[in-house]
Amino acid sequence: MPADLAVIGLGHLGLPLAQAAVAAGISTIGYRTGSEAGSLTAAEQRRLLSGGFRPTDDAAELGRVRTAVICAPVPRGAGGGLDLGQLESAARALAERLRPYTTVILESPVPPGSTEQFLRPLLEAGSGLRAGRDFHLAYSPSRVDPGNRDFGAANTPKVIGGLTPACTESAAAFYGRLTDKVVRARGPREAETVQVLETNYRQVNIALVNEMAVLCHDLGVDLWDVVRCAETKPFGFEAFRPGPGVGGHAVPQDLAGPTGRTLRMVELAQQVNSRMPQYVVQRAATLLNEHGKSARGARVLLLGVTYKPDLADLQASPAREIALRLLELGASVSYHDPYVPAWSVLDRPIPRADSLYEAAADADLTILLQHHRTYDLQGLSVKAQLLLDTRGATPTGAAHRL
Repeated sequence: MPADLAVIGLGHLGLPLAQAAVAAGISTIGYRTGSEAGSLTAAEQRRLLSGGFRPTDDAAELGRVRTAVICAPVPRGAGGGLDLGQLESAARALAERLRPYTTVILESPVPPGSTEQFLRPLLEAGSGLRAGRDFHLAYSPSRVDPGNRDFGAANTPKVIGGLTPACTESAAAFYGRLTDKVVRARGPREAETVQVLETNYRQVNIALVNEMAVLCHDLGVDLWDVVRCAETKPFGFEAFRPGPGVGGHAVPQDLAGPTGRTLRMVELAQQVNSRMPQYVVQRAATLLNEHGKSARGARVLLLGVTYKPDLADLQASPAREIALRLLELGASVSYHDPYVPAWSVLDRPIPRADSLYEAAADADLTILLQHHRTYDLQGLSVKAQLLLDTRGATPTGAAHRL
C-alpha cells in the first residue's frame, strides 16, 4: 500500500521524524541507509509500529510516496571531514525510483551548498528529472533534542529553504502538518547554514563555560554559583554548564562551505572541549593523591556513561575516553548506568556495578559523568569515599565539583 512519506535513514534524525509523522496521521515508511542506531525505547517502538509505521528494505517503495525526507547520518570521516557516503547511497536509491511531483527534503547536517551541489546532481542524474521543474527539492535543518520534555516536533519551528519558491511552499505544506510554525529561508544554502550556526553555537558556548570551569578551579571560585547568579540577568546571557566533554550526534562544523574556509572560533571550541576528558582524569588523579592514593591500582566507579541524561545513547560520550585514560593510568574501572546493560572500551568489557551504593562505598573514587534522574546524589555522596561531580548536580559541599 503506497505511503504519503518515506523517511530515508532511521537513526537519531529519522526515527523522531517518523514518530512525529505517524502521530500526525501521515502514512509513513522507513528505509534504512546503513548501520544506524536509534534510541527509541521498546514502548516507543511498539507505539510507532502500531501507529502504522512500516520499515522496509525494498527501495522500490520509495517511488510510491509524495514526500521523501533524507535523514542519512553524516559522521566525521577518517580525515576529519564530513563523510557523505550514506547520504550518497540514500540519494542514489531514491533517484532510481523518483517520480515527478515528489517533494524531496534533506535533513542531514551538511556543509552549505550540499543540497544544490551534491544532492541535486545525484537525484537528477539517477532519475532523468529536473529539480525545481519536475520535482521539488528543499533543505530543512533537523532540530531533534532527544529527551526534551518541553519541546518536540509540534512546538519546535521548522526552517525550510527550497530550490525555488514552489519547492519551499511544497516542503512547508508538508511540515505544516507536523509543527505549529514554519519559517521560510531564502533558499537551501541559508537553511543549511542555519544548521551550522545552531550546532556551533552550542559547541562554542560549552567551550567557554568549560574554560571557565578550569579557570575557576585554579582561582578557588565556585563556578556553579557564578553561573547561578549570571543566569538571573534577563538579557544578553544564556546559561550553559560545563561537563566532562561534548557528546551527541551533532558534528561541529568548521567548514563554512565548499571553499574549505574554516571558522576559527569553532576550531578553538573543539580544542577546548576535546581536552575536557583529559582534564577530568587529571582532577581524578589529583583527588586520589590528595587522599593518599595513587591512580595506579585505584578502584574508580563511573556513574552515567551515556552522552545525555535518561537516554540509552552512547554516541560520542566522553565517558569512553575518560575510562580509557584511567585504564592507561593503571586504575581499575567499573561503571553504573541504568540505561546501559553492557559497555566496552576498545573491545575491553568494563565491569558493571549491580549494587550502586555498595559499589560507591567500595570504590576509591566515584565520578559522576551523567546525571540520570534515578541517581540519589545526596545518598551517593554519603556512601562514596570520594565523589567527583562533573555536572554540578550534587548538593553544595557534598562532593568535589568540576
